[in-house]
Amino acid sequence: MKRKRLVLSNSTKVTSKELVAIFAVALMAFVGILVETSMNVTFPTLMKTMHVSLNLVQWITTGYLLTVALLMITSAFLHQQFKNRQLFVVGASLFILGDLICAFAPNFWILLLGRIVQAGCAGIAIPLMFNVVLETVPRARLGFYMGMAGLILMIAPASGPTFGGVMVALGSWRWIFWSTLPIEALILILGYGAIRQVSDVRPVRFDWKQFGLLAVAFISCMLGVNSLSTAGWLSWQFLGGVLLAIVAILSYVQVAKRSAQPLLKLEIFKNPVFTYSFFAYVSLQFCNIGINFALPNYAQIVVGAGSLIGGLMLLPGSLITAVCQPWFGHLLDAHGARLPILLGNSLFVLAALGFTLMGQHLSVIIIAVLYIVFSIGRSMAFSNTMTNGLKEVTIQQRADANAIYNTGQQFAGSLGTTILAALMSSVKNGQMSYAHETAVGSQLAFGLILVLGLLNFILYTIVFRYQTTDK
Repeated sequence: MKRKRLVLSNSTKVTSKELVAIFAVALMAFVGILVETSMNVTFPTLMKTMHVSLNLVQWITTGYLLTVALLMITSAFLHQQFKNRQLFVVGASLFILGDLICAFAPNFWILLLGRIVQAGCAGIAIPLMFNVVLETVPRARLGFYMGMAGLILMIAPASGPTFGGVMVALGSWRWIFWSTLPIEALILILGYGAIRQVSDVRPVRFDWKQFGLLAVAFISCMLGVNSLSTAGWLSWQFLGGVLLAIVAILSYVQVAKRSAQPLLKLEIFKNPVFTYSFFAYVSLQFCNIGINFALPNYAQIVVGAGSLIGGLMLLPGSLITAVCQPWFGHLLDAHGARLPILLGNSLFVLAALGFTLMGQHLSVIIIAVLYIVFSIGRSMAFSNTMTNGLKEVTIQQRADANAIYNTGQQFAGSLGTTILAALMSSVKNGQMSYAHETAVGSQLAFGLILVLGLLNFILYTIVFRYQTTDK
């Protein structure tokens, strides 16, 4: 087979066929991420119709995110082993199959199965989107297209609750899946003929031992944390799950040290700027996905709003953030990382303080206003934290650093949903109504977000101190 090299053209033109390929893959990634959080507004309805608790129903989102995180680990292997078109077809097919399972699901467990199958699309599509852009876009236009790809990752999860609320208002939660089915079929038709292969494809050995250890670590950690609201901090379920996760991670570290091709190259964490930036980054993602779960459910259970309002109240914050995103990047280019990161985290903490202080007495309007401040601050700090961290690694480490960021982002989101659901469900008082119990539990969840925001100031202080010393 004739070997091909990846060459970025010096031309500034992107052909129409390349545009179709980029559009198809980007739209597949967008839809895959959109449905990731779109079910959040349906949880109160699912709890009633399928007779499950909030702590269990949140697995509809958590299971999705966890599956995406595990697939992210395999992204480098998949890119080397399979052609872009093959990955594209498999991703679209998994989405369509998962869509059909969810649309017809007679009970919670079948619905969860469909969501896990559907998550395979997002796990394949997100890294594929960046690979297609890198392989087809000329160097002179690369910044614009990579920026647009990054924007998709920020807008889609925040728009999910709004999309879900609209679908529920028009029909039922099943419309979320019926409405995306023809879109995904169109994506498959558009992209199949347009996607081309530039980089080499070769047989690569997949290390199942490494993957198994990481999978055990992620899943046992999630199951342990999920037991908090029912079993407590000192229960064997929680302690056993966390202990098993720690043992699995330590075992992975030992196996990866002896491997020529570790799935995640952890030696990058020897760079303190990257390490502390990474922890701040995943903390922000934990809070972002967690609050996108908490607020729609708070609005419906505590305030008594409908699913449409529960989704729409997050829309202003999402739209304003999307418009401002280029300016956030410009702030870093013009003034360095310190200004946008610290300003963004300050707005984030201010909003978290408002949510915490008024946690039992929030209205839809107050939620919408605070979420605008929260979303602007989180996005300003989030993207610039990643950019600042990646600047500190070598070019040779850049791909591995991206893989760690992507995996951490998805796992942090699943952990945020699980922990906030556990806190919202943790208050049990026979003299309180369910709405009052949820309000008190939500206040605890908002308090955790506030604490994490304050801890981020410490992480950023360490990052900037190291960068000042290096200069």
